[in-house]
Amino acid sequence: SDYQQLGYNLRINVFQGGPLKSRSLMRDSYTPDVFQKAVIDPRHWHGRTISELGRWYEKYFLDLNVEKAMNEKYG
Repeated sequence: SDYQQLGYNLRINVFQGGPLKSRSLMRDSYTPDVFQKAVIDPRHWHGRTISELGRWYEKYFLDLNVEKAMNEKYG
């Protein structure tokens, strides 16, 4: 029956899982020098630039973190 066939497959380990080393189509498509020449710009990522509102929030949360650290240190 189908149940016995499934049990047989599980016992002989037909379903061995994924490969031990993962492969990427992007890494396989390009030569290594492409990745070495790549420049990561924190202001421009995934085709999006950080707007003025984003910069304001960056400064705001930096200010909050500084204020929190000052309160922890000096009370």
